[in-house]
Amino acid sequence: MRKGIRLIFVVWLGMHALCAQNKQLLYDFYEIPQSLMLNPGVKTSEKWHVGIPLLSGLSFQAGTSGVTVNDLFADDGIDFTTKVRERVLDAMTRKDDFSTTSQIEGFYVGFRGRNRPDDYYSFGMYGETDIIVYWPKDLALLAFEGNGGANIGRSFDLGDLSLRGEMVNVFHFGVNRKISNDLIVGARAKLYSSVFQFQSIHNSGSFRTSPGQNNVYVSSMVADMQLQTAGVKGFYDILDEDTSTTTKDLTSLFTKRVLLGGNLGLGFDAGFSYNLNPQTTITASVLDVGFIYNSKDIQNYTLRGNASTEGITVFLPEDINDVNNDLWQELVDDIEESLPYEENSSGYISLRPVKVYGSIRYDFGEGDGRSLENCGCGVNMERGGGMSGIYRNSVGGQLFLMKRPRGIQPALTGFYQKRLGRTLALKTTYTVDKYSWTNIGLGLNLQAGPVNFYVLGDNLLSYRNVADSHYASLQFGFNIISWNDN
Repeated sequence: MRKGIRLIFVVWLGMHALCAQNKQLLYDFYEIPQSLMLNPGVKTSEKWHVGIPLLSGLSFQAGTSGVTVNDLFADDGIDFTTKVRERVLDAMTRKDDFSTTSQIEGFYVGFRGRNRPDDYYSFGMYGETDIIVYWPKDLALLAFEGNGGANIGRSFDLGDLSLRGEMVNVFHFGVNRKISNDLIVGARAKLYSSVFQFQSIHNSGSFRTSPGQNNVYVSSMVADMQLQTAGVKGFYDILDEDTSTTTKDLTSLFTKRVLLGGNLGLGFDAGFSYNLNPQTTITASVLDVGFIYNSKDIQNYTLRGNASTEGITVFLPEDINDVNNDLWQELVDDIEESLPYEENSSGYISLRPVKVYGSIRYDFGEGDGRSLENCGCGVNMERGGGMSGIYRNSVGGQLFLMKRPRGIQPALTGFYQKRLGRTLALKTTYTVDKYSWTNIGLGLNLQAGPVNFYVLGDNLLSYRNVADSHYASLQFGFNIISWNDN
């Protein structure tokens, strides 16, 4: 039980910030090879590309849907307890979440088929960490206020406890195929190797204290709760031993699980781009439709049953000599029998967080031939060598949906993109989601000969006071790209 409590505590302390997996700046930014990872059916122009190992794609995101660091710790003369009451306990709901997401590309390679130039193949490896903890409103109130006073008769919902997290390494292979001048489709197969995973979802139950019959109060609990962990115990045991080889042992275990030595799973991505007319394009993709079967290094904790107690009943003065520790132990034994806490090592399946993107884009401001030299764009132009389809400006909207333990997490984005020749492209976005209504982002893609560099930053207005920010993200990477016969 101590291990389970410590795990939750460590996750909770680490959840000062939260983030979403929405990468609205990168999506459909087809000048960047990594856009293929968000839509296997995106437009591709290059002959081949190679990502700089460990530097081709790094993504870090952070934000908060409820309280910010500044809300609690600003020097504004308000008592800290009052801030907690007004800005956390009263303001936040069980749908508010704390989460963190990061992604690092190990390697990433793409190339056009020699015999099928309309096919673009890509493969690689990346690591991803994703943790989400929902705000346990009723449990927080119980801890802050207790179960007495005004809370007599109140039922505290144990189902407010919901959390999920994982670190996974992903090996992938994708195919992008141009079906016609108007349609491009793509798919990507994924092999998951889990480093660790934990989840406590679909909990239910209640705790209530009310006036009793044989004593002043009676406390009742009904619980059906579970914490499942895979891969956590191995790391915990190494840290708990604390030997001279701890660092070496941790590195060895981590490397083993990254290289297909962890719990394995399968998944896929799919997507398309379709030209409604020469200037209007719709796109859509679905990512991480998959699962991991957790069968190694399993440690699960359950609390199921119901119990009711009015404490120890003592009749004075006749029972004054019988009050001893045995009465307390009998009470504990009765509760544990009715509401047993158990551990097991049963395997389980964890589903990947499915993500869906969609967009519509309108292009205008047709470019000239000088901007197309050696750009590779001819691969996706109309047969016959026409220049239609190459534009300096784009404007449109994007939709993002993500499956989370407590429902779908949506985001809506409007964007404008500007292409300056074949060396520089800029994209700016305005996004509305549960984290922010003022999220303005800016992305830059620079092509210096064969070297490609991109940097994408979200919620730029928040950089004036990061501590008061509800959301921030940063993505950047380096690639080597070959156009046509270069």
